[in-house]
Amino acid sequence: MPTSASATTTDVVELILRDHRRMEELFRAMRNVQADRAGALQEFAALLVAHATAEEREVYPALRRYKNVDNEDVEHSVHEHEEGNEALLALLEVEDTTSEEWDEKLEELVTAVNHHADEEERTLLNDARENVSDERRAELGAAFDKARAEQLAADCGSIDNVRRLVKAHKD
Repeated sequence: MPTSASATTTDVVELILRDHRRMEELFRAMRNVQADRAGALQEFAALLVAHATAEEREVYPALRRYKNVDNEDVEHSVHEHEEGNEALLALLEVEDTTSEEWDEKLEELVTAVNHHADEEERTLLNDARENVSDERRAELGAAFDKARAEQLAADCGSIDNVRRLVKAHKD
């Protein structure tokens, strides 16, 4: 999964960007009728949930403490994670990976996640690069990586867990 150039980085910005690029690769696989679409979706679901949870637990609270990081951007990112989970659940509930419904729900997910990743890269991640020291970004990267790994180990991308996340947001 990691690229050779960034395989050993602990910079939280680089770790988040690496996940974003992997998500793009998985989108390409899910669009490919020759690929294992269901397998790509399972990997994607786990990555998306683990990534978002780790950001919300470890990265966003820390970024809120920096005066040059816009708290509205942080709140907006949390809202977009919720939208991504809803779109993910809609795709996970489609049984036939060759159906038109699969393609439609996939494109809704792609739109939601790419919109979020693009905004996050242009706002929060650029703010973090400019305002957070290299040492602090490395500390945040280690915390992000640990939280992400815990989520992945707990099968966070299962349809039942995604349903719980969506329900919790709506309650």
